[in-house]
Amino acid sequence: MKEQNHGKLKRDFQGLYRKLIVASVVVAIGGIALIYFNVDPNLSAFKGDEPDTEIVDMPVEVDFDKIENGIHLRTGFIDAPGMTETIQNCTNCHSSKLVIQNRMNAERWKSTIKWMQETQNLWELGENETVIINYLVTNYPPKKVGRRAALTDVEWYQLKE
Repeated sequence: MKEQNHGKLKRDFQGLYRKLIVASVVVAIGGIALIYFNVDPNLSAFKGDEPDTEIVDMPVEVDFDKIENGIHLRTGFIDAPGMTETIQNCTNCHSSKLVIQNRMNAERWKSTIKWMQETQNLWELGENETVIINYLVTNYPPKKVGRRAALTDVEWYQLKE
């Protein structure tokens, strides 16, 4: 009798397990369909080769070379002679922020450019090298700041022994 009950219980569990798997698959397919229809409510994938006639509001064209308050908006460079050459030769390979944060004197910029040419495949800059170095040294000179400013006017708490 126990074996019969055990066999029936096992069959009932297997049936319930199959129903659970089928329900999970149905829910998953329904979820995918719901996401797809929300992302593409017009079912454009099913339209074939019909041209899209829907009018889309496009944002106003952004002027990437706009300068406000003396700062080139796209790069953050200061608007000054040599900025264009610096943008054209430096931001092809890395962010303008990398250039701005590395404040160096002319000698160090020259050695950095030479290092980039020898190891990073930077092209010959020709006459632009002097223009770029002058721009960087003039607008982003080295700062002589230590780790932090010295503490002044501090009232120290005296520890008691």
